[in-house]
Amino acid sequence: MDKSIFNPNLHRRKFLKATSVGAAVAAADISLPFNAMAAETMPAVSESDEKVVWSACTVNCGSRCPLRMHVKDNKILYVETDNTGSDTYNLDHQVRACLRGRSMRRRVYNPDRLKYPMKRVGKRGEGKFKRISWDEALSEIAESLRKNIAAYGNESIYLNYGTGTLGGTMTKSWPPASTMLARFMNCIGGYLNHYGDYSTAQIAVGLDYTYGGGWAMGNGMADIQNTKLVVLFGNNPAETRMSGGGLTYCIEQARERSNARMIIIDPRYTDTGAGREDEWIPIRPGTDAALCSALAYVLITENMVDQPFLDKYCVGYDEKTLPADAPKNGHYKAYILGQGEDGIAKTPEWAEKITGIPQERIIKLAREIGQTKPVYISQGWGPQRRSNGELISRAIAMLPILTGNVGISGGNTGARESTYSVPFVRMPTLSNPVKASIPMFMWTDAIFRAHEMTATTDGIRGVERLTSPIKVIWNYASNCLINQHSDINRTHQILQDETQCEMIITIDNHMTPTAKYSDILLPDCTASEQMDFCLDAFVANMAYVIFADQVIKPSFECRNIYDMLTALAEKMGVKQQFTEGRTQEEWLRHIYAQSREKLPELPSFEEFRQQGIFKKVSPKGFYIAYKDFRDNPEANPLDTPTGKIEIYSSRLAEIAKTWDLKQDEVIHPLPVHADSFEHYGDPLMEKYPLQLTGFHYKARTHSTYGNVDVLKAANPQELWINPVDARARGIEDGDLIRIFNDRGEVRIHAKVTPRIIPNVIALGEGAWHAPDNNQVDHAGCINVLTTQRPSPLAKGNPQHSNLVQVEKV
Repeated sequence: MDKSIFNPNLHRRKFLKATSVGAAVAAADISLPFNAMAAETMPAVSESDEKVVWSACTVNCGSRCPLRMHVKDNKILYVETDNTGSDTYNLDHQVRACLRGRSMRRRVYNPDRLKYPMKRVGKRGEGKFKRISWDEALSEIAESLRKNIAAYGNESIYLNYGTGTLGGTMTKSWPPASTMLARFMNCIGGYLNHYGDYSTAQIAVGLDYTYGGGWAMGNGMADIQNTKLVVLFGNNPAETRMSGGGLTYCIEQARERSNARMIIIDPRYTDTGAGREDEWIPIRPGTDAALCSALAYVLITENMVDQPFLDKYCVGYDEKTLPADAPKNGHYKAYILGQGEDGIAKTPEWAEKITGIPQERIIKLAREIGQTKPVYISQGWGPQRRSNGELISRAIAMLPILTGNVGISGGNTGARESTYSVPFVRMPTLSNPVKASIPMFMWTDAIFRAHEMTATTDGIRGVERLTSPIKVIWNYASNCLINQHSDINRTHQILQDETQCEMIITIDNHMTPTAKYSDILLPDCTASEQMDFCLDAFVANMAYVIFADQVIKPSFECRNIYDMLTALAEKMGVKQQFTEGRTQEEWLRHIYAQSREKLPELPSFEEFRQQGIFKKVSPKGFYIAYKDFRDNPEANPLDTPTGKIEIYSSRLAEIAKTWDLKQDEVIHPLPVHADSFEHYGDPLMEKYPLQLTGFHYKARTHSTYGNVDVLKAANPQELWINPVDARARGIEDGDLIRIFNDRGEVRIHAKVTPRIIPNVIALGEGAWHAPDNNQVDHAGCINVLTTQRPSPLAKGNPQHSNLVQVEKV
């Protein structure tokens, strides 16, 4: 009998080669030649049996996928994914990894792997290092920590933003307070914290002033099964949540059951559409609040608002519910009808000039929303990643509020979708004695102008002002020091001055663009080289936890973060406090025992290790955000000052009066439309006439997997440009072009496509920065072109607010 019939590897290869992307990636898991690195570290092949070990992809895509590693003689032969459960939607369905996760071998055996501790010998950014021992590396770090804490205090030690191992437990890299680095630093006096993130800074702060609670919840996406109309503002799960554990599968299955119409509002025709949508409404970037205001105008003037809902659950819609401290006609209805301070009625005709959407289509959309119940209105995180992003997030939320779709099945809050989770215990990280916290986007400013930064100028929290500049940066599982932070050339100049930030320590797997700016490099284990639990999965109404076991022994001199910090804690005299006498596996067993007390249906540790994944479907079926509040607002008030949905925010009115704002920065108690810097209509468009927006790219999770050759070949980095704009510049598909503004220049090939609207171009974020001697990037790294000027309220990153010009090279 032909044994190849039963070879899953062979049949998987045939299946993958049946698709264009699969053909490129088939080699990633099956026929990867082991490079010199693997040959150096792995023993000679013997006749021992192949085994399958469960691991996980823990990167920051939201899905957290199980990987079943086929291993022989300490080598990963190929990678498969979840084979447990069924194909039945919302009933223990399989969590199938995307092609990124299945190419994990390419990350483990990548030529870019950091092999040994290293010390910088050239200038920051040159990538010149010498190999040193672990003892030398940790001794230098310990000396720098002691020196700077003595001179400047613990506030001078900063834990940089990094989400490279977001799904881990022992290896969790963000938020800082949940990391092993936080535990270590808390043992020696604490660290400068940060709040916000590159993904959601503006929406997190903006909707907190509407719904309270610090993070606005949305209905689970599975609840689309119960709706009649889906309206997505910049929400693109097909490219941001690709795996079977993510939301692409969910939205397709849920709509199949509800037969709901789906309308996508986006400057770019995304893969979430790709023929599955009923309509794509193109919109100019940054004008969503103007569209929502015009929709509100039609809803109000045609009597389609849910007045009883607004009266009972909301503050500030009209004069009846306006707070006493608000000005007369300071309510939302007056703003929309032109009876407020600006005197402008927010008609569809007014919005057409701003958004580029014909007024007839605005009126039709308003009637579709107003005459349908329930409606699932959701925004992704792209629209808010702008210089007026806080206002945009609040304006989109007004549509379900006006129509009473909050707190009901099939409706939503206007926020991003939520998910079901299980109570699984995390690694304790102790408490931070340092109270100061900065906006994560402003860490570069905290290096050179810390003494100017206050609560009212730069959003400092916990204290009125900073007392120390950043002198030491811990950079763990992060490419955000350079690649993912805005205005790379400005950051380069700041970090070149070693008298400012004196020590940068990077813990990572690969020589990333960020790693090249480090003073000490510590080689980390991959998820495949250590034991951990993986959770924080974004899925519909099924939660799961993955047992990510140690698949192979660590390569070269790589250590996991717990072991390297244990050795450093010993040098700092806090080893017992840091470890409490436990190894990494002993901590995991301890945490698991605590988790079983909260979740008794968890199997034993060894049983979980064998089965690899634990799944639990929500017993309630569908998650409905703020249902308790809708059912009984007196007994279940929101965490806002009034306990209600705050359309008018007295807190924001006070901030607008007391904070130091520039002329083009707007903080407003109502969710108004306001232009801000580098917006459509900005006078700067005379020089730089194109709006540049970013998007998540399938070949990478942010910058992770950005050095995997087969993924780069299957999904080349390109600039999306409309044929109208390309023709005016003599650009054809595939031409090499230059994108530039006052901050820098990027050279990349053009993708001429009608899937992006005229006067707007789009570039996938996360490409690894590759500058020449003139600081011109040749990889398509968008952050050469983005600004470090923060948004007004959240002090977040406006990385989709960019004005540029494009020319053919």
